Amino acid sequence: MFVTTSNPSHREQPVRVAIVGTGAIARGSHLPALTALAAGRPLEIVAAVDVDAASVEAFCAEAGIARPYTDLDRMLAEQRPDLVTLATPPRFHRDQTVAALRAGAWVWCEKPPCPSLEDFDAIEAAEGSRGDGPYAAIVFQHRFGSGSRHVRELLAGQAMGRPLVAHCQTTWYRDEAYYSVPWRGSWSSEGGGPAMGHGIHQMDLLLDLLGPWAEIKAMAGRLVHDVETEDVSTALVRFENGTMATVVNSVLSPDEVSRIRIDFERATVELTHLYGHRNADWRITPAPGVTPEEADAWRDFGPDVPSSHEAQLEGLLDDLRAGRRPRSSGADGRKSLELVAALYKAAFSGGTVRAGEIVPGDPYYSALHGNAPGWAPEPLGSPTEVPA
Repeated sequence: MFVTTSNPSHREQPVRVAIVGTGAIARGSHLPALTALAAGRPLEIVAAVDVDAASVEAFCAEAGIARPYTDLDRMLAEQRPDLVTLATPPRFHRDQTVAALRAGAWVWCEKPPCPSLEDFDAIEAAEGSRGDGPYAAIVFQHRFGSGSRHVRELLAGQAMGRPLVAHCQTTWYRDEAYYSVPWRGSWSSEGGGPAMGHGIHQMDLLLDLLGPWAEIKAMAGRLVHDVETEDVSTALVRFENGTMATVVNSVLSPDEVSRIRIDFERATVELTHLYGHRNADWRITPAPGVTPEEADAWRDFGPDVPSSHEAQLEGLLDDLRAGRRPRSSGADGRKSLELVAALYKAAFSGGTVRAGEIVPGDPYYSALHGNAPGWAPEPLGSPTEVPA
């Protein structure tokens, strides 16, 4: 299968795409999204990169991609892609994104974005300065699709009144076998626990709907798993608009669910799903006094476009063609990482953290564990206690 445009009516030059990382997320999400979009627009996957030569060669053979590489810099120099999609572990995202941006390529980077705000700011500093890119966007596909778009429009029009109370829940289950993979559960490789690697999707969607947050209090714990990071966290968040929210992120919950609920003055909006949502996963309950006609208009989500990598990537490709900053890049992409960093700081310090306070010089700016005792990884070469 050669992944390129099959529509001869397009006269534009195809967008040249390279996939970096050929593991499960590239095979299951990035490649299918690119393949689907290539059927209707000028797009060509020109190369794939992985440090594992056997993996990238097999990936390219299966997908019909002509050029496998094990060296990112060489690929960038030889292929000059327009867009690089990153499906690699978070610890590599900063260096790989900066390399691609400096080579003139736009970047679509899998979440979690990178291990620290310092890394994110370095990425943003490497973006184009002329106002037309290249830009680096984060994969936050739960923002996209018809359901979230419809609710965002209802909020913008204040049809349901002010948002007052919210709940954001990512309660999943991961067993010991999951954490037996050596790189899981460590700050250096994953950047954080379920708040960073699992719950960030729902937290990002909550921010996309409700706008800027103002302050956060939190708790975190290791209740089951023997890992560096947390395996559960809870938080209280106050938004600038006054909305008060609870946030729960867990990998200890056998009855798995991803959920957002927002109570407005005139309605309750609920989204219940697991790894992606459709129109049917949203429910709107009107308050007493709302007319059936108005409630029916709120519940009309239009044609069903599921949240997906494809839905986000379609918009990003349009932005690339137009030379405009895409959603989930720059400050719009940073806000979710800042909330995660603030959650950890609030949990590990026991205090209230306010938006904007984690700046250069703050220990949580350069590492999400903030060098907090009991949470930061042990320094290499630290002495071990020898029993008497």
